[in-house]
Amino acid sequence: MPREKGEKVVATNRKARHDYAIEDTYECGLVLMGTEVKALREGRANLTDGWAHIEGGEMWLESVHIPEYFQGNWTNHATRRKRKLLLHREQIIKISHKVKAGGYTLVPLQLYFKDGRAKVELAVAKGKKEYDKRHTIREREDKREADRAMKSKKLRGE
Repeated sequence: MPREKGEKVVATNRKARHDYAIEDTYECGLVLMGTEVKALREGRANLTDGWAHIEGGEMWLESVHIPEYFQGNWTNHATRRKRKLLLHREQIIKISHKVKAGGYTLVPLQLYFKDGRAKVELAVAKGKKEYDKRHTIREREDKREADRAMKSKKLRGE
């Protein structure tokens, strides 16, 4: 029986949703050291440069920055070390086929605790071109403008 219930988000990668078109998402477990877990429980992590890859039938997460635990001593971890992701074999095979087909990459979207266990939301994503990014921003601004107009119309009683 876990001590904690529910989800506690530690870090999100908002830049990933801007730079990539998300195809699928997977929830992965993480293999961590004790000081990494303690640093994450303090809410300290950075996913912006993170990426994942498949090597030898296993999934690995790289370039995710988890700072050193300030009360740790010589047992502290390396901040940007390679971390193993835990997924079912069928999921790894399915993801590897997509990535090998070309144009897809694996990007971490969110790092969180679920019922006391560290998890990563991993996305199979395709990079956006510059004009796609501008198009997305314009759609968002148009929607905001329409919402504002509807709200002001309601307030005036029309």
